Amino acid sequence: MFEERNDNIEMITGDPKRAIRKLSVPMILSMFLITLYNLADSIWVAGLGPDALAAIGFIAPMYMILVGLGNGIGAGANSLIARHIGAENYKQANNAGLHGIFLSIVVSVIFTIIILIAITPILKLMGAGNSIEYAEDYAYIVFGFLFVFVFSSVLSAIFRSEGDMRRATIAIAITSIINIIIDPIFIYYFGLGIAGAAWATVISGAISVIVMSYWIWGKKDLFLDLNPKGFKFDSKILIDIFQVAIPSTLENVIFSAFTILINSMLVIAAGTTAVAVYTASIRITQVAILPLIGIGTAVITVAGVAYGARNPENLKIGHSYSIKLGLAISIILGAIMVIFSNQFATIFSYTSASASLSGEIATALSVLSFFVIAVPHGMMSSMVFQGVGKGTNSLIITLFRSLIFECVFAYLFCFTFGWGLVGIYAGVVFGCFLGGTVGYVWAKWFIKKFKEECENEYETVDS
Repeated sequence: MFEERNDNIEMITGDPKRAIRKLSVPMILSMFLITLYNLADSIWVAGLGPDALAAIGFIAPMYMILVGLGNGIGAGANSLIARHIGAENYKQANNAGLHGIFLSIVVSVIFTIIILIAITPILKLMGAGNSIEYAEDYAYIVFGFLFVFVFSSVLSAIFRSEGDMRRATIAIAITSIINIIIDPIFIYYFGLGIAGAAWATVISGAISVIVMSYWIWGKKDLFLDLNPKGFKFDSKILIDIFQVAIPSTLENVIFSAFTILINSMLVIAAGTTAVAVYTASIRITQVAILPLIGIGTAVITVAGVAYGARNPENLKIGHSYSIKLGLAISIILGAIMVIFSNQFATIFSYTSASASLSGEIATALSVLSFFVIAVPHGMMSSMVFQGVGKGTNSLIITLFRSLIFECVFAYLFCFTFGWGLVGIYAGVVFGCFLGGTVGYVWAKWFIKKFKEECENEYETVDS
C-alpha cells in the first residue's frame, strides 16, 4: 500500500498527459455512477407522474447549491493540497486536508438550518405550483441530512488530491449502486413515493461516508496524515481554501440561478410540463458530459501540482491536452444523443402518466447534443483556474457563460425570435460556446504570464 501511495504522488507530479488520463478514467466512472443514480431517481419518480418529475426539477437548483458547498470546499482543499504536494510541503498538505474537514462540518450545520426554514417560500417563489407538495416531501429529507453530502464531497476530494482515484471511485460506486437498488423499493414497495427516493439517496450517501471514514481514520493508510491531533488552526489555510471554495460554491449558485431562470422561461412558454421535459433531457445531457467533468476534475489536481512546482510547461500541456481529449469525446457522445434521441426519450415515458413527454424530450435532446460539444474549452479553462487557486477567475467565466450568455440568448431565441422551446435549448448551446471561448482566451493569457513570471524567477536565482 505504501508503494501504491508513492506511485500516486509520482504520477501527479510527472507527465501531465499521463496524469490526466490516469486520474480522469476512474473519475469519469465515478461521475457516471453519480449521474446514473440521479437518472435512476428521475426514472423511478417519473412513474409517479409529471408533477413528481417536475418537483425534482424544482429541487435540483437548491440541491446543486447546497451539495455544491461540499464540492466547493473539496475543490479548495484539493487545489491547496495539490499545490503543497507540488512544492513538497507535506506538513501543510496534511493541515489543509484537516481544515477542509473542519469547514465541511461547520458549513453543513449552518446551511441545514437555513434551508429547512426557507424551503417552502423558495419553492413558491420558483412557481412550483402543483409540484410543491412533492418537492417539499423530497427536500425536507435530503436537506435535513445535508451533512452527509457535504462531508462525503470533501473526503472524496482529499483522496483525489493525492491521486488516490481508486478508493474515491469505490466510495462513489457504493453510493450509486446502493441507491439504484433501493430506490424502487422505497418508492413503490414501501409506498413512500417521492419521499422514498429521498431516503434512498440519504442512506446510500451515509454508507459511503462510513466507508471513507474507515479508510482515513480506521486503516490510516493515506499518503496524507489526517489525525485530528495534527490540526493547527491557520487562518491563511482557510483563506486559501475559501479562495477556491467560495467562487466554486457561487458557481453552483449561478448554475442554480440559471436553472431557475430557464425553468421560468419554460413555464411561461409552455407550462410546468415543459419543465418536466427539460428535466428529463438535461439528465441525459449530464450523462454525456460526464467524461468532461472527469477530465476537468483531474485538471484541478494536475494544474495545482504544476503551479505549486512552478512548472508552466506542465500547466500549458495539461490545459491544451484536456481540451483536445474532451472535444474528441464530446463529438462522439453528442452524435449518440442525436441518433438515439427517441430511444432515450422512452426512458422517461414508460407509463401512461408520462407517455406524452416522449416526442418533446427527443426534440430537446437533439438540440442539447450540441451543448456537449460546446462545453470542453470553457470547462477545462475554469478547472485550470481552480487548480492554481484562482477561483474568482473560474467564477467570472461561469457567470458570463451561464447567467449572462446562456440566459440572454435563450430569452432572445425563444421570445424575441419566436422559436419557442427549441429557442431556449438553442440559446443555452450558443451561450455556452460563447462564454467558454472567453474563458479559453483568458486561461491562455494567464498561462503565458505565469511562464514569464517563472522565467524571471529563474533569472533572479541565476544572477
